[in-house]
Amino acid sequence: MHTEHHQQSTSTPTNGLSRRLLLSAAVMAALIGTFYLLREHWGHLAGNWAYLLLLACPVMHLFHGHGGHAHHADHGPDADRTTNKAE
Repeated sequence: MHTEHHQQSTSTPTNGLSRRLLLSAAVMAALIGTFYLLREHWGHLAGNWAYLLLLACPVMHLFHGHGGHAHHADHGPDADRTTNKAE
């Protein structure tokens, strides 16, 4: 007589769901806080749009991911032959 015992996985599928719910709640709280902050300080911001736009440019460059600087011509089937020539 042979009996097989299968153990169930200890990870629960709700772990990913709870993480997603916490992230969603944090994003919504940030949006609500941003709305109230903008509403209270709209008079200050409305006169300084040009300066805020100029400030946004270096901020975007700081936080932009640098993955977009790849050379797209090197992704063909011959890319391995051209990159290995220097070795």
